Amino acid sequence: MRVTRPTLAPIGAALLALALAGCGSGEAKDAVPETATGSLEHLAAEVKCTPNMQTDADEIRQAVCKNPDGKFILATFSTDRGQREWINGAKDYGGHYLVGRKWVAVGETSTVTALRGTLGGDIEEGTDHSAHESGEPSDGATHSAH
Repeated sequence: MRVTRPTLAPIGAALLALALAGCGSGEAKDAVPETATGSLEHLAAEVKCTPNMQTDADEIRQAVCKNPDGKFILATFSTDRGQREWINGAKDYGGHYLVGRKWVAVGETSTVTALRGTLGGDIEEGTDHSAHESGEPSDGATHSAH
């Protein structure tokens, strides 16, 4: 059937046109840049903050930063393993984490989201313990209001 091939060509062209139109429909504004790398000072400069150093050790460097997006903690690590161990321990306290290669920024959701627009990275969330702060027993039983 010779008709099949010419019929598929316009369909393929239409699909390609739709795909290209979708790429230019404003999705670029939500694009996350390539994840930044570098020293704590370099990352801080990227997000326009002057780091207030809290910890300056071989395995971790940690500073408090503040810029127009908000206040946050910026930390860099000497190893990937050290970074993951720190994040896993910190997540028990809740919070929002922007994670890059050997660095992390910790702050409010809006701050971390804004930083991601400059630094890239992945957002991770800490454990939410608010259900346990109500004074209710945490024995797993459900209680209903009367």
